[in-house]
Amino acid sequence: MSRPPIADAFAPHEALAAELLAHATESDDGSHDVAHVLRVFRNAMRISGDEGGDTRILAAAVLLHDCVAVEKNSPLRASASRLAAEKAATILAGLGWAAADIGRVGHAIEAHSFSAGIVPETLEAKILQDADRLDAIGMVGAARCFYIAGRLGSALYDPADPLGENRPLDDKRFAIDHFETKLFRLADGFQTESGRALARERHERLRHVLDLFIDEI
Repeated sequence: MSRPPIADAFAPHEALAAELLAHATESDDGSHDVAHVLRVFRNAMRISGDEGGDTRILAAAVLLHDCVAVEKNSPLRASASRLAAEKAATILAGLGWAAADIGRVGHAIEAHSFSAGIVPETLEAKILQDADRLDAIGMVGAARCFYIAGRLGSALYDPADPLGENRPLDDKRFAIDHFETKLFRLADGFQTESGRALARERHERLRHVLDLFIDEI
């Protein structure tokens, strides 16, 4: 079987990517597609370049961190990373990975999710969590927020009270409510110094996006 062309973008782990990309995503969700996986990989490699860590473990965790698809509004959302870790373990075992390495990959996958609320205990888990959260803030994070809102049938904003100054925030009804209920909170929770530095920059971009949006309405 020929190597998918996108695998080369995962250098120096293109051979691993060729093995795992077929399992990386399982839905048509454009906010959790192969492009998202590649962005997270690049974030992870950038952070790892400063912080260290085992990049083989990290690359496998990145490639499989969203291998189980659970919609944002599903009651199973908080279990998505656990389900992904379990599926990843089966995939890696089938490729002959050692149990200890599978466990390290699984922990990183399970701990990466905001919804799961699991504290990352290894450097690779910390880097994956940071790398994934970087993709939720900044310009790409804003684009993903609006994409998901459209996918779930939410309105862009409440025309009577866009910023929710006199109503409870509800990001299931209004896309820009999600900035305050989640996205603006992410920058404070980064695990590595390199991740925190990147997060501060992207957090400011995200605030600028919202400021420009409000200015236009």
